[in-house]
Amino acid sequence: MTQDPTDPRDAAPLPEDPTPADVPEGVAGDGTGDGAGDVASVVEGEGAEEPVGAHGDVEADEADQVTEDELAVARMESAERLADLQRLQAEFVNYKRRVERDRDLLKENATFKALAPIVEVLDTIDRAREHEPLDGGFKAVAEQLERTVAGSGLLKYGAPGDAFDPTLHEALSHLGEDPEATVTTCKVVAKSGYKIGDRVVRAAQVLVVDPPA
Repeated sequence: MTQDPTDPRDAAPLPEDPTPADVPEGVAGDGTGDGAGDVASVVEGEGAEEPVGAHGDVEADEADQVTEDELAVARMESAERLADLQRLQAEFVNYKRRVERDRDLLKENATFKALAPIVEVLDTIDRAREHEPLDGGFKAVAEQLERTVAGSGLLKYGAPGDAFDPTLHEALSHLGEDPEATVTTCKVVAKSGYKIGDRVVRAAQVLVVDPPA
């Protein structure tokens, strides 16, 4: 059939408007360039880095503050521990002193109980010497006994001419005044005194004289 060029039905179909499938939404537009600007804005936004100067300074200040607080707490705890150790050391020293003092006292009491009865024996030896010098076996035994008790801590004291001390002497009698005396003086020793350390086992029994009035 012959086509009539004047018949609209026989005219060739017009091509459809191309719509690129790969053009991103928002890019395709009316060709004025707004889409390209939007793309550039997106790219710039993705590539921009957030400034860290101010944020980093805040974190550094917080870290410094935490470190100072921790150091302050550590110093306080160290001071407390040191005080505890010093207190424990002082308590231990005091405990050690008490133990040593109690031990010495127990030893002294034991010595006192053991040697106190021997004082009468020593008095007998002294009275024997007043009558006549000791000799023979009795002399050897007497001297050995005196050395033994002295080595155990029992000390003999009291001699004529000693200043009278009421904590060490027992005055049996006053013999009046003595022009040579400057203080109350032991003139005669009736019985010697004995002590262990500073503890008197028996006071010396004496007769005293007074200085001139």
